[in-house]
Amino acid sequence: MRELQASAITEAVRALCIEANRNLPEDVARALRDCRAQEPFAPAQEMLDLLIRNEGIARETRMPICQDTGMAVVFAEVGQELHIAGDFEQAVHEGVRRGYVEGLLRKSVVGDPLRRVNTGDNTPAVLHTRLVPGDRLTLTVAPKGFGSENMSRLRMLTPAQGVEGVKAFVLETVKRAGANPCPPMVLGVGIGGDFEQVAELAKRALMVPLDAHHPDPFYAALEQELLEAVNETGIGPQGLGGRTTCLGLHILQAPTHIAGLPVAVNVSCHVTRHATAVL
Repeated sequence: MRELQASAITEAVRALCIEANRNLPEDVARALRDCRAQEPFAPAQEMLDLLIRNEGIARETRMPICQDTGMAVVFAEVGQELHIAGDFEQAVHEGVRRGYVEGLLRKSVVGDPLRRVNTGDNTPAVLHTRLVPGDRLTLTVAPKGFGSENMSRLRMLTPAQGVEGVKAFVLETVKRAGANPCPPMVLGVGIGGDFEQVAELAKRALMVPLDAHHPDPFYAALEQELLEAVNETGIGPQGLGGRTTCLGLHILQAPTHIAGLPVAVNVSCHVTRHATAVL
């Protein structure tokens, strides 16, 4: 049994909050550049140039890449042979507090959804924890801005609606969102499970590298078909038109009930931020 001090978790989360808000993951930055090289529409080219320039300035000056530094979503994979000395959940929240305060990141969390008083330190985080084999702790911090989060949707389809119903719902979600989520967007699609699991699947799908493909050829083909259909909507960067509406789309699926076909689409802007550390 390996022991890990809670203070080490706090320090890791603190650093990840700052890192994720300052540096776009390389796969996302590369997708921006690749799409710019293939974009034929002049206004879209200009906008992509500005987004690429913004990414470089943020990285070089160590400033947040977006003014909305998001609500901190933390994914934790805890090894079954790891003993955490201290309060794990409080260590995560303290790391978020320190990261957002010390990193001079915007604090956007209110303590109650109806009595909207800002907590002043961007806590609490949204924490997803899984037990996994081994004695390590893997932490991923994924700050999520709400311009795009507000465009996300979930629907409980019936099995009879099948794959065509899934396709229609994804495209309907994109068209309803329009320019609101600051496209080019990244889409995470969850299929299956139940009401709450499908939403988490969609959020986790945003963490899949954009240059990766689903291991199941059926879902890999569906990802590509949906990506092409989304880019054919012509919404384009910041809604200016063109073929670059979506940088990438990934699907995560899970077993479900014979009477259900849950589908969730988690919409992210081009600033799909996440940073990972292994302790």
